[in-house]
Amino acid sequence: MTNSGALQRRLGLGDAVAIGLGSMIGAGVFAAFAPAAAAAGSGLLIGLALAAVVGYCNATSSAQLAAQYPTSGGTYVYGREQLGSWAGFMAGWCFVIGKTASCAAMALTFAAYAAPAGWERPVAALAVAALVAVNYFGVTRTAGLTKIIVSIVLMALALVVVAGMVSGEADASRLTGDGAPSGFYGILQSAGLLFFAFAGYARIATMGEEVRDPSRTIPRAILVALFGALAVYAVIALVALSTLGASHLATTTTPLADVAAAGGWEWTSVVVRIGAAAAALGALLALIAGIGRTSLAMARNRDLPAWLSAVHPVHSVPYRAELVLGAVVIVLVLTMDLRGAIGFSSFGVLLYYFVANVSAYTQGREARMYPTIVQIIGALLCLVLVATLPIASIIGGVILVAAGILYRVVLVRRRGSEQNGS
Repeated sequence: MTNSGALQRRLGLGDAVAIGLGSMIGAGVFAAFAPAAAAAGSGLLIGLALAAVVGYCNATSSAQLAAQYPTSGGTYVYGREQLGSWAGFMAGWCFVIGKTASCAAMALTFAAYAAPAGWERPVAALAVAALVAVNYFGVTRTAGLTKIIVSIVLMALALVVVAGMVSGEADASRLTGDGAPSGFYGILQSAGLLFFAFAGYARIATMGEEVRDPSRTIPRAILVALFGALAVYAVIALVALSTLGASHLATTTTPLADVAAAGGWEWTSVVVRIGAAAAALGALLALIAGIGRTSLAMARNRDLPAWLSAVHPVHSVPYRAELVLGAVVIVLVLTMDLRGAIGFSSFGVLLYYFVANVSAYTQGREARMYPTIVQIIGALLCLVLVATLPIASIIGGVILVAAGILYRVVLVRRRGSEQNGS
């Protein structure tokens, strides 16, 4: 078998759902609620609902496209097939840059809970190296480890909910009592930040070449993972807001640990730390797998260097793409200030799903699973949420998107020169 061979279909419905849940649960619960509360106050619940609407639109578009194009690459492939090579490139580029930042954020989140003070960055780098190794030895190991991680996280979150409910501190008036200091704009910004927590189903679509019966399995897995994560987020948001209030939630760096501590159970702090660390590892594990597959698809079409398209002859993974990704993320966690990483990630991923919605809108009637109005709403809301993200995230995102456009312009011109020369 050559290194550029096809990936193998080893994942069933449960595996695909686990990878989606592992990508979502943790990223939102342990990272996005605090900045979202700072933006929206008690309007956080409205922001969560709006993020869920955007997530549903994007998820159904991804499911509809994945059923027609069951191959690796996700919206990069869908954009190329439905809208042309430039749209595909922009989707793939936005996904890779946004999710590479997410990898670094998740690695540092893990280290914040698991590492001794002062050792956060080295521990984060070691975590990245370890999970790249897990992915290197095969996708079935990725799915199996993700199931274990998701189980640990759900148990820790259940403990947080119980501790908050029995603490005697929960007060329903806090759900609306802190107001929304930035008004509707703040709610929109919170939705854009919380959307970061709903983007995990993209990993299912990007792994379409490794799922059994993909035209049936992928759409089901995407929706099951989305609604499962939404149910968890809704419960946690209600308990956190009613126990801490929006003002406390907006300023704490450990919101779920604070909720658990409100019950007076000292031992819950250790359990929550374990759950948070496991959640970050689960998200990081699935991110590495998804970015590797998108990079593989882009390299196959020479939108990234062709040598990244190599597939391991034994383990059937895009090992070069994953090794390069691991190296880049390690550099980021050792050198980069990741303040605002959630907003930056949301910038890239919302543009990625804008392309997905437009691509799904252009599909023929025979491939249509959902009404076109769903794709229209999804595309418009993606643009609205991008425009309301923190300004630093928008500026950073625009610079990197422009760099990607410049890279491809040079690449296209070089190809034209080579063709004319031959």
